[in-house]
Amino acid sequence: METRTVNAGHQVDRQSRILDAVLELLSRRGISGVNMRAVASEAGVALGLVNYYYADKPSLIRAVLSRIGESDLRLVAPDPDALPDQQLRDALRRVAAPEILTTQYLSLRLHLWALAQADAEFAAINDEAFDQYLDGVAALISNARPELSPEECKNRAADIVVVQNGMWLTSLLGIDKSSIERSILRTEEIAFAT
Repeated sequence: METRTVNAGHQVDRQSRILDAVLELLSRRGISGVNMRAVASEAGVALGLVNYYYADKPSLIRAVLSRIGESDLRLVAPDPDALPDQQLRDALRRVAAPEILTTQYLSLRLHLWALAQADAEFAAINDEAFDQYLDGVAALISNARPELSPEECKNRAADIVVVQNGMWLTSLLGIDKSSIERSILRTEEIAFAT
C-alpha cells in the first residue's frame, strides 16, 4: 500500500515537472518552442516519459490550459475564515501578487490567449476556465453584496476582469506600483458600488 502511495506521488511529481517545463517553454519561446523533445530536456526527464504521459503536443497544451484554469480558480477561492467583504477584497488583490506580475508569467498568459484564438479546442478550454473564473468573482460579489441580482454580480465581475486584464497587460510595460494599486482599488469600487 505504501509503495503505491509513493509511486503515485512520484508520478504526480514527474507530470508536474513536465507541465512546468511546458509553461516555461511557452513563456520563453511561444508555441513554436514547445515540442516533446524540448519539454523532456527542460523537465530533465526521458523523452519516453513525456510520451508516456502525453500523446502529443496538443495533449500537453490541453493539460497546461487546464492547470492554468485551476490556478485561476484558486485566485477566487473563498476563505471560510474571512468575512465576505474581506474574501472579495483578498481575491481582487491576488491577481496583483508579485508571482503573477512577472514578465515570465504575463508572457505565458499572452501566449495562452493567442493559442485560444488560433485553435477551437484550446479556445473551448480557455472559455470554460474563463467562465468558471467569472462565476467565482460573481459569487464573491454576491456573498459580499447579497442585495445585488445575479445578473448585476456577473456584470460587475466582467467589468472587474477587464480592469484585471488591463493591469496584467500594462504590467508588461513596467507600470509603477501605484498604478497597480489604483487598478486594484478600481476593481474594489466596481465590486462594492452602491
